[in-house]
Amino acid sequence: MSSVFIHPTAVVDDHGCLGEGTRIWHFCHIMRGAEIGRGCSFGQNCFVADGVRVGDRVKVQNNVSLYTGTVVEDDVFLGPSCVLTNVSNPRAAVNRRALYESTVIRRGATVGANATIVCGTTIGRHAFIGAGAVVTRDVADYALVLGVPAVPSGWMSRHGHRLVLASPGDEAICPESGYRYVLGAEGVRCVDLDEDAPLPDPEPQR
Repeated sequence: MSSVFIHPTAVVDDHGCLGEGTRIWHFCHIMRGAEIGRGCSFGQNCFVADGVRVGDRVKVQNNVSLYTGTVVEDDVFLGPSCVLTNVSNPRAAVNRRALYESTVIRRGATVGANATIVCGTTIGRHAFIGAGAVVTRDVADYALVLGVPAVPSGWMSRHGHRLVLASPGDEAICPESGYRYVLGAEGVRCVDLDEDAPLPDPEPQR
């Protein structure tokens, strides 16, 4: 694929696993059996194992490893040196390859630098994991989680701005895009966009 860029120091076992426009930078290793979508970017020293699925327009910063069992949906940002695991009780002397656990990072989510995502968890759509957080349980759509262990600390818009939403029925507007968000009994939703539609460019601010 002429539109795919692979740095000479990177090792890609199967070039056909890379979607159009994807860039693989210095010292990465993409194993055979991985699937990576279009328009992705993998920074220096990244590893992607067999069976990992990565969607479109995913940005993976330096020093990130994605192990078997990981699913990363479209438009996800993985910050520098964040950690994902696939066995909750590893032992060097015990082979647990048949017991790999799944980690799912849903569309549009951000995982901050040096955060750790313990396997068996799902990070919701457009959720925001703060730098250095340790996630041990599922994270809701649009939720902001911080700390060790990570706890809910608010809500974030699709454009990465905090939303002031305290009680069911509260509404907040993203200062960058102007999109409206409402807190309901099941969490936050954007009332101006279909959740399955691509994120449009925001209207210019006047």
